[in-house]
Amino acid sequence: MAIPININDLIDCRVVESNRVEFKSDWNHTPIIHSICAFANDIDNVGGGYIVVGVEEKVGTPVLPVKVHELLE
Repeated sequence: MAIPININDLIDCRVVESNRVEFKSDWNHTPIIHSICAFANDIDNVGGGYIVVGVEEKVGTPVLPVKVHELLE
């Protein structure tokens, strides 16, 4: 069963450590699959993680505000 989490808390990294959150700016499947595999392998033994699609990342932190209009096109 999934643990409910607020998306704003996830984007601000207030709920989980930042090494457990991956931000992907679009639906490009290759980097998303790489992140899924990395979380599945769980080399650092952190218990998986979260992939947030639609949020751009710069130097490990999300670029805010999220540009919603680009996601809807």
